[in-house]
Amino acid sequence: MTRSFFLLLFILSEFSFSQVYKKSEPFTHTYSIVARDSVTGDMGVAVQSHWFSVGSIVIYGEAGVGVVATQSLVNPSYGSKGLALMAQGLSPQQALNALLNNDAGQMYRQVAFLNHKGDVATHTGSLCIAEAGHRQGKNFSVQANMMLNNSVWNAMADAFESTTGSLSGRMLAAMKAAESERGDIRGKQSAAILIVKAESTGNSWEDTIMDLRVEDHENPIQELERLMQIHKAYDFMNKGDVAMEHGNSEKAESLYMKAQELFPDNLEMQYWYAINLLNNKQFDKAKPIMTSIFKQNADWKTLTSRLVVSKLLVVTNDELQEILSW
Repeated sequence: MTRSFFLLLFILSEFSFSQVYKKSEPFTHTYSIVARDSVTGDMGVAVQSHWFSVGSIVIYGEAGVGVVATQSLVNPSYGSKGLALMAQGLSPQQALNALLNNDAGQMYRQVAFLNHKGDVATHTGSLCIAEAGHRQGKNFSVQANMMLNNSVWNAMADAFESTTGSLSGRMLAAMKAAESERGDIRGKQSAAILIVKAESTGNSWEDTIMDLRVEDHENPIQELERLMQIHKAYDFMNKGDVAMEHGNSEKAESLYMKAQELFPDNLEMQYWYAINLLNNKQFDKAKPIMTSIFKQNADWKTLTSRLVVSKLLVVTNDELQEILSW
């Protein structure tokens, strides 16, 4: 027998239940989406619920393997065990069936698996609280339970299929569509999104593209959208920093400007853009920006001196004194 077979037996033995319902299983009734970008291969899962910190319970993902949403009367082990089974080569349907067949509470579960090929499998248990249902499509599945209306999952699917652009943007459109149908019958509280790469780099910190959570908010989808915008801005900032490290100041300036366009009121983004200008000896262009920043918070002057020591700001001592006088 192969090592994979023994691993499968271990996973299933650990998964078996002696009772239909455990008090420790949270009532995370919700709506969610699992999806894959057909161009990049990146995979994502997003969720919203009237439950605190829904992202810590419902969504799971692993680069090069797939993503999972496990909800309704949640059994969180569907997440880690589902990913483990798909990593061993089982299709989403095979992995889901294996776990459902060993779960005495499967009639209360709502689960969606998606793998790196875009294959999906979804289960909505017969005792999930109405309105409950799901819809699959190419590279995605949407699922919902305890909704006010039975139109939620179809609205989500239509929105995802009709929206163009990034994977995160399309997933957000699906989430907004759910809210437009009035979503969870109890209201709203938390939301989360996780996106992982199509292939693993071997470094977990590089494999996660986006991991954002709104733990408790009166408008979680709106707040999640705001965080996604900031995340995109900081992604440009990070890439700008890398460009600076590599000595490509022209590329760095372009990236910093893109970040500022997304987050114009952020002083730090303005600051690093100005530092890049100073490194390019564009003092006249940097001066009004730095002057405004120093006026708002003099601590940036202290940081500026430290950058010279770290060789991230390359100016003479006379030039530094001029800058600090602004």
